[in-house]
Amino acid sequence: ALMSSRPFRKPHHTISDVALVGGGAFPQPGEISLAHNGVLFLDELPEYKRTVLEVMRQPLEDRKVTISRAKFTVDYPASFMLVAAMNPCPCGYYNHPEKDCVCSPGVVQKYLNKISGPLLDRIDLHVEVTPVNFDELASSENTESIRERVIKAREIQEGRFENMQDVFANAHMESKKLREVCQIDGASITLLKTAMDRLGLSARAYDRILKVSRTIADLSGSENIQAAHIAEAIQYRSLDRENWAG
Repeated sequence: ALMSSRPFRKPHHTISDVALVGGGAFPQPGEISLAHNGVLFLDELPEYKRTVLEVMRQPLEDRKVTISRAKFTVDYPASFMLVAAMNPCPCGYYNHPEKDCVCSPGVVQKYLNKISGPLLDRIDLHVEVTPVNFDELASSENTESIRERVIKAREIQEGRFENMQDVFANAHMESKKLREVCQIDGASITLLKTAMDRLGLSARAYDRILKVSRTIADLSGSENIQAAHIAEAIQYRSLDRENWAG
């Protein structure tokens, strides 16, 4: 049947490599292909097997999965938005403003090391969420106004890439187009260089920061990327910071 809404897939953390990426004796699409043009949500990310997480690296880059057999090759689409959630440590209270973490030294870093650096490089936003009180929850921004801003930003991006095939958003940009669209001033270059030196960011992380800053500028209605947009994009890479996990 024709789909009337974007897919949302939430596989259990016991899923196998083949079930996630696709394949088998008679190849079938996996969860990442079933989430094409939608969301793939992985809850409790460190609980997934390391091999399961690593097979997502190539699909996140190419937005497709290639299954090869002796007599044929099958390509499955895999342009999905990966959303993952995890606790900061096994007990769940690391960096908690009120409760103390009871994990022994080294346990937190060992827990976080279950997620490899190359996989983290391919995730645009790493946000550490601290507990919020009732007043903050009650006074949060209405989701309807947020939706309006997102729709406007998507319209800007659709116009920007209207002459490019299979590119509909900033996240889909190739490196050549990135240099054209994400031009930054001297202050932004200095800020980004300092962040890369201090955090040891990779070239892939550099590109991701530029794409996120371009999206932040679109959301704010700014034609050009400002230093404030670069700074905000850097803040969204908390797992690259030296002070994460001590």
